[in-house]
Amino acid sequence: MRRRFLFFAMFAGLWCLDAALAAEPSGVRVAAAADLKFALDEAADLFRARHPNIKLQVTYGSSGNLYAQLSNHAPFDVFLSADVDYPHRLVRERLASEGDEFVYGVGRIVIWVPRSSSINVEKLGMQSLLSPEIRKIAIANPRHAPYGRAAEAAMKSMGVYEQVKDRLVLGDTVLQAGQFVESGNADIGIISRSHALAPSLRDKGRFWEVPLDAYPRRVQGGVILSWAQSRSAAEALRDFMLGEEGRTILRRFGFESPEE
Repeated sequence: MRRRFLFFAMFAGLWCLDAALAAEPSGVRVAAAADLKFALDEAADLFRARHPNIKLQVTYGSSGNLYAQLSNHAPFDVFLSADVDYPHRLVRERLASEGDEFVYGVGRIVIWVPRSSSINVEKLGMQSLLSPEIRKIAIANPRHAPYGRAAEAAMKSMGVYEQVKDRLVLGDTVLQAGQFVESGNADIGIISRSHALAPSLRDKGRFWEVPLDAYPRRVQGGVILSWAQSRSAAEALRDFMLGEEGRTILRRFGFESPEE
């Protein structure tokens, strides 16, 4: 009788422990490219509503800097990069599995000026950068920001880079490049379309979309890291981003579907 009692007591104890663990909210820590901030902030609110037991934490930065941190096992579960190459590298370095990679959108760049600017950016396009009144041009740092590399490539392919390179001011991220123009520390900037469409800038400026053939296609991808603390939470976020609700938000902020 005593043995039977001890068995049932142990079984009941394990059941209670499993139930307690299941009831605990799981978490997902995301390292995200700065160009995603406005779209992902909105998506995060909806994700939390759909998954109240998952604690979502997002840190924004340049994709290159985030990749460097992840190469040293920074404490994140999911990486959302502005350049699909960075997740590829993490897989090659065996810090993530190939099956855990995914593509969530295609970004674009625009030339943006404050609404008060006298530059007719919609008509002049890339030639806006050559206007005599333009003293400083903001872009993200090409060394670690994919949107900075896209901006540099577009200026070179459209024949203005040599004339304007001495007027470039570099932000750590494409988000900071936009802030330089918004604050008046630069006169014009090449930023992500997602930033130009964000509520914080939408009514403050005007922009011209740089042709897609002027720079390498801005395919953006993510990956679940091998040390993710909760794979189920990480997979839930991935599935949400790739699902209809997530993609609807991404499209509203200018990210095209990879299939488009």
